[in-house]
Amino acid sequence: METIRTLQIGNVILENNLILGPMAGVTDLPFRLLCKEHGAGLLCMEMVSAKAIYYRNKNTEELLTIAPGEQPVSLQLFGSDPKIISEMAKQIEERPFDILDINMGCPVPKVVNNGDGSALMKNPRLAGEIIEKTVRAIAKPVTVKIRKGFDDDHVNAVELAHIAQESGAAAVAVHGRTREQYYSGRADWDIIRQVKEAVSIPVIGNGDLRTAEDVRAMAEQTGCDGFMIARGAQGNPWIFSRILHFFETGEELPTPSFSEVTELLLRHARMQIAQKGERTGMREIRKHAAWYTAGFPNSARLRGRINEVEGYEELRALLEEVRAYNEKKVR
Repeated sequence: METIRTLQIGNVILENNLILGPMAGVTDLPFRLLCKEHGAGLLCMEMVSAKAIYYRNKNTEELLTIAPGEQPVSLQLFGSDPKIISEMAKQIEERPFDILDINMGCPVPKVVNNGDGSALMKNPRLAGEIIEKTVRAIAKPVTVKIRKGFDDDHVNAVELAHIAQESGAAAVAVHGRTREQYYSGRADWDIIRQVKEAVSIPVIGNGDLRTAEDVRAMAEQTGCDGFMIARGAQGNPWIFSRILHFFETGEELPTPSFSEVTELLLRHARMQIAQKGERTGMREIRKHAAWYTAGFPNSARLRGRINEVEGYEELRALLEEVRAYNEKKVR
């Protein structure tokens, strides 16, 4: 079977099975659009609190915003009250997302301590009730994102995937780390293989995907149907086009130059500003700038200077100065 191929999730057909994973504070509208340009088959939005929609939190509207031409898009809800999640899913169903994802993998303490995110892996019965009620409430496909387990003593991804399938989920994404691991150590791809062998719905593998070779290795080891790239895409929307190019041609594209990185970073900054205003846009671009420029000469020093930048023109001038310096050194 081909590694890169179309993938059907419910009634939604993805052009390819490379998926931008949901990341809070990262997969906002500007970043998703850049990943779409580079060929991502599905864009996952930042997770949204079902309770925040219920209580009409003013910050939630921006998280729910989808641009024309973004599709297919997956909107992710988190929470632990089956009634609230299913009712909020119904309330927002007319919005232009294609797939609704339920977060059962977030490891962040303030989420877990509320019984949400990966805490649900400790309560399979409640997890099943949430999925079942939400599937009944809306016509769009419902998917679930889980982890290997809560900790090494409670590795239950196979059980959770079974429950998801029985409750009507259209696909399941599996991150090969426990909640206790957060993002440390190596992801356990064998748990993804076990889930794939246990269920018939599509299984999407997640964890340590940074190159085309990683994608091929995961495909061979797990047999999974799709590949979710999250941290590997930070400061690197090219990851999708590079992987697609490799599987189409067998050749690796060269790593983007500092000039190419600068160009995309500045464009990303302009998109952030257009979406969120200069103050917020510039504040939020700083973390992206650190990811974009990592690995280049003097990147730590550059990061320090970027963190002091207040406006777009200041950022542009700084990057131009560094680019000119780098090019002079190369010559």
